[in-house]
Order: sequence, then structure tokens, then C-alpha cells
Amino acid sequence: MKTVILAIFLVSTAIVGSAGPAAAEDTPQLVKLPAPAQEALREEMLGNLVALNEVLSLMDEGRVKDAGAVAEAKLGMSAMGKHRAKPFDARPGPHMPPAMLSIGMDGHKAFSEFARVAATGDRDQALALLPNLTAACVACHYSYRTR
Repeated sequence: MKTVILAIFLVSTAIVGSAGPAAAEDTPQLVKLPAPAQEALREEMLGNLVALNEVLSLMDEGRVKDAGAVAEAKLGMSAMGKHRAKPFDARPGPHMPPAMLSIGMDGHKAFSEFARVAATGDRDQALALLPNLTAACVACHYSYRTR
């Protein structure tokens, strides 16, 4: 948890810097993706939000193992490669800067780590990992934009 808070602080400090909060709005780097890749990424991110909400709802219901299974299947390392069968212009990954892609990988890894712990049924340990699930989302959205 302390690592997540530190990461968010470092990202927000780097973004805001000495210019103040108003400058943060214009700070994210524009990543130009082909239109089909941009649409595929948007659809994937919306799907990720739905999946994250499902994970959180399952945790709230005390269904820790189910939350872990959903996390791995829909958001973990095993969820990667959703776009590999699409034409090159419809695949977001190859058009992203390496650092942006790395942040995405960190997110998939965090969900897989959560899934491993949740599979044990240890609710407290799984709860402790919840902030890690959104850390990569926050870092990416603070750092990059597609429009």
C-alpha cells in the first residue's frame, strides 16, 4: 500500500511540478493512434472498468476466490493479447510508446498478483492489494492521452 501511495505521489508530483495544478490538465503526452487502434483501446478500457467493478462487487460480497478468478481472466496476464487477431492498425499496443505499454503490463501484473492471493481465500491480504489494481490506471491516465 505504501508503494502505491508513493507511486501516485511521484506521478502526480512529476505531472504538476512547479507549474501548479492548472498545468496538469495539459501535461499528459498525446499518443497518436490510428483510429481503429484508438477505438479498440477505448473499448478495452471501458471493459476494464466494468471488470474492475465486478471484482470490487465480488469482494464486497465476500466472494474472494471468485473476485480473483474474474481479475485474472479479464484483467490479469492471461487477459493480454485481446487484439492480436486484429489488423495492425486496430491493435493499440504496437502504436504505444514503450513506457505507456510498460505501465499497461504493470497493471496486468497487479491483477495477476491480486488473483494469486485471492485464490487462497485470504480476504485481508486481497483487500490490501486492491489499491494496486488502479495504480497503473492512474499512472497511465496521468501520463498519456489519445485525444
